[in-house]
Formats: sequence, structure tokens, C-alpha cells
Amino acid sequence: MKIYRIGVDLGGTNIKAGLVDENHKIVRSLSRKTNLPRPEHEIESEIASLCRQLAKEEGISLDTQVASVGIGTPGSVDPKNGIVAFNANFGYRNWHLAQEVQKLLPCRVSIENDANAAAYGEYIAGAARGASCAIAVTLGTGIGGGIIIDGKIFSGFNSAGAEIGHTVIVKDGRPCMCGRRGCWEKYASARALTEDTRAAMEDHRDNMMWGLVNGDLSRVNAKTAFDGMRAGDPLATELVQNFAEYIACGLTNLINIFQPEIICIGGGVSREAQTLLDPIQKVIDKEDYARVGGMKRTSIVTAQLFNDAGIIGAAFLAEQYE
Repeated sequence: MKIYRIGVDLGGTNIKAGLVDENHKIVRSLSRKTNLPRPEHEIESEIASLCRQLAKEEGISLDTQVASVGIGTPGSVDPKNGIVAFNANFGYRNWHLAQEVQKLLPCRVSIENDANAAAYGEYIAGAARGASCAIAVTLGTGIGGGIIIDGKIFSGFNSAGAEIGHTVIVKDGRPCMCGRRGCWEKYASARALTEDTRAAMEDHRDNMMWGLVNGDLSRVNAKTAFDGMRAGDPLATELVQNFAEYIACGLTNLINIFQPEIICIGGGVSREAQTLLDPIQKVIDKEDYARVGGMKRTSIVTAQLFNDAGIIGAAFLAEQYE
């Protein structure tokens, strides 16, 4: 009898769930709109309903063939007690998510911060597989991070560790929503690149990037500068170079603190692959502490699982507490 696990990626727009086999492969997946705002119990019921539908469509027993359910959720998460202390995007506080979903299902339910779940996914089945110490960095609206040390998710004494996007790289720099100034994600996230590209285009009304978006600033995204660079535009090239240097600054800090074997970079912008990694590596080669003395070097790679990382990592969260 085959045994499966279910991973749930709880996002502000969609709730994605996947049935994952023991080889870390997603054999079936489903998605529904999150439809915020709405009460916690409705989200709990939606998650349980997705799990039941996955089992039904695959023709398996949720009672006997699903070992566990794991949920990756935004916010400050206490995985040991199954509580989301605060989820700003959902507006929930002290949410007993694991306990409430477990009341609706016949199997064990675990929860974790979504960035940590994605990092764990890359660790068990993706680019960081086999590493003893690995860090996953997601460049999106902000910068998410997950740190794996000796197979365990590092989250600090209060389960709020690895908020790497809120480490300062520019003193008294750009104001951040966290209340600090100069946070890494204000310079090196996909949103930061989008905002910097728009500002540069407004200052240079004759720039060729206007043609890439048909004169509509609202169509500018993190890919616009890369497209402009590939077309030979000096302004776009400068934007991408600055972006890579900001990323490298934060990554060098992580390397010097943790000396991980590997850092995986995820998020949509990571699909630029070597176009992004090469300039990052050049900066790190000049700045990280291990560059002298013949020390082993951290590998900087793009993530392999992309949108599947959160589901796969969440599916195997129970292993963290066995």
C-alpha cells in the first residue's frame, strides 16, 4: 500500500495543495482562491476540503494512506505548538491553525512559515539536496529566507528567525514596512527592482524600455530591466548591475555568518539564471570571508523546485518533529 503526504501552500491569493509520494514527487495538485478577507474557520475548512478532494481524485484513503498534512503559511509561526502568532496579510492573531485543521482530518497536521517550508523542500528534493547547511532565498515582493542546519529548520528561540529580508544593508536608507530603514529587501527584492526601474524610466522619458511596456508604467516588472539589458540599453544594464550588487551584499553577509554549503535563489527573477548569478558571484568572490586561505566556498545556485518547493517542503514537515 502506497503512503502519501499532503503539502499545503497557503497564500494570500491562492491555497495550493499537493499529494506527494515518498520520493518527494507531487502526484496530484489542486488550487482554490483564498478569497480574503474571511474568518479563520473558513480557511481551515477550505484546507481540509482540498485534502479530502486530493485523496478522492487519486482514489486513495485519507485515513490509511496519508501519513500527514503540512501547511506552509505566511506570518510568525510557532510550529511546535501549531500556532500562527500573527499573519499580517490575513489579519489573524494567535491562530491555532494546526489544531483546528487536525480536528477536520484523520491525520497529523503540522505547520511552518512558508519560506521555511520552501527552503525545506529545496533541501530534501531540490537544489540543496545533500547539503548539511543550506539557505534558500526567495526574491519576491520582499525577501523570504529559510535556513537549514544539519537537516533541521532554524527558526530561533521564538520561532521567528531567518527574517533575512529585514537585515540592514544601507544605514538610514529606504524606509521599510517593518519600521527599520535600509533593509535588504528594499533594494534586492523583485519589487525593489520594479520600483527602481519605474523611477529610472520616469527620469529618462526617451529610454528604450518605454517601448518594451508600450508606454505603460504599470506594465513594468522585474523582467523589464533584464529585457532592456539584453537589448543593449545602458540604463537597464546599470539597473541590473546595481540589483545584483545589492543581492550580493546580503548574500555575503549570510555566507560570513553561516558558511553554508549552498545558497539557493528562488522567486520569478531567479529564472534569469546565470544572467543574474554571474554578476552576483563576481561581487561575492571579492568580498566573502572564505575567499582567501584555500577555504571551501559556498555554491550560489538557482532553486530547482520553484512553485513546488513550498508544497513538497510542507508535506514532509512532520519529519522535523519526529
